[in-house]
Amino acid sequence: MRLPQARLDQVLDRFHEVEARMGAATDGVEIVRLSKEHAELKPVADAVQGLARARAEMADLEAMTADPEMAAMAQDELQILNDTLPGLERDVALLLAPRDADENASAVLEVRAGTGGDEAALFAGDLFRMYSRYASTRGWRIELDSATEGDAGGYKEIIATVTGEGVFGRLKFESGVHRVQRVPSTESQGRIHTSAATVAVLPEVEDVEIEIHDKDIRIDTFRASGSGGQHVNTTDSAVRITHLPTGIMVTSSEKSQHVNRDKAMKNLRVRLYDMQRQAKDLARSDTRKSQVGSGDRSERIRTYNYPQGRVSDHRINLTLHSLPQILEGDLDPLLNALIAEDQAARLADLEAEFG
Repeated sequence: MRLPQARLDQVLDRFHEVEARMGAATDGVEIVRLSKEHAELKPVADAVQGLARARAEMADLEAMTADPEMAAMAQDELQILNDTLPGLERDVALLLAPRDADENASAVLEVRAGTGGDEAALFAGDLFRMYSRYASTRGWRIELDSATEGDAGGYKEIIATVTGEGVFGRLKFESGVHRVQRVPSTESQGRIHTSAATVAVLPEVEDVEIEIHDKDIRIDTFRASGSGGQHVNTTDSAVRITHLPTGIMVTSSEKSQHVNRDKAMKNLRVRLYDMQRQAKDLARSDTRKSQVGSGDRSERIRTYNYPQGRVSDHRINLTLHSLPQILEGDLDPLLNALIAEDQAARLADLEAEFG
C-alpha cells in the first residue's frame, strides 16, 4: 500500500504540535490530555519517520546505481531495502488504520453456562480456568467479582475483572458462544454430548463519563452463596443493583457491603458503556466490508472437540489439533490468528479510504 505523503505529513505535524504545546502548557488537565495524546502519537510518528528515512535512502541508492564504481554495492543494498520497505509501510498503515479506542483497556470477563446442564457448568469452569492461566502468562491480574457454582462443579456464572495492558485488545474476540463436544464423566454408554457456554468480554474504561441517576437504580442486599467453603457470607452483605431504564442487573458478593456497592456500580458503568459500544458497532457493521465475526454474542464462534483433540474457530475457519495446550492457557495461536484477520480487515478499510 502506497500511503499518501500528505497523510504522513499530517501525523508528524500533529505530533510536533503536541510536543510544542506540552512544553508551554501550565494547566494540569491540559498537560494530562496532551501527555496522553503524545503517548498515542509517538509510536506512529516514529514509524512514519523510519519509513521516510528508508524512502530517502532508497532514492539515494537509486542515484548511486548510475555510478559504475558504486553500482554493484548500491544494487545489493537496494535489494535489501526493497525487501524491508513493504514491512515498514505495512507497520505504518496498521498504526494509521482505524483502531478500537479501547484496545489497551482492562476488561470484565463473564463466562456463563449455556445449554447442557451440569456439563455446561463444568465447561464454563474449564473456560474460566483457561483464561486465568492465559492471564497469568501475560502478567495480568484477575479479580473475582461474583460466582455461582454449578451443582456438579464448575460455574453457572462467573464474572471477573482482568487488569493489565492490552487485555481487551487481545480478548475481545472471545465474546460469543463456545461449544464443547466430549463424553461426560456421568455418561455410562460413552456417548459424546454437546454443551455450550457463553463468554462476554467488556472493556473497563475508567475515564469515560457514564451518568447514572439515583432514581434510575434499585439497590438490594442479600446473602451471597459465594464460591463455597469459607467464601460463603453469613450476613446480607452481597449487593444487587438494577438499572431500571435498561433492565441491566449487576451483583457483587464480597464480604463488605461497601466494597460490593462500589464494585457493582463500576460493573454497571462497564455494561452501560458496552451498550453504547454495541450500538456504534451495529451502526458501523453495515458499512464495514469485512470483520471478524458479527460481534453478536449469540454467535457460535468456537468448538472444542475432546475425542479428536481439536479446537475450531468458525469465524476464520481455523482448526488447531492442540486442545490440551489451549485449555492450559496457550491461547496465542488462536488470538494471533484472529488479530491478524482483524488487521487485514482494517488495512482493507484504509486502502478503500485512500482509493
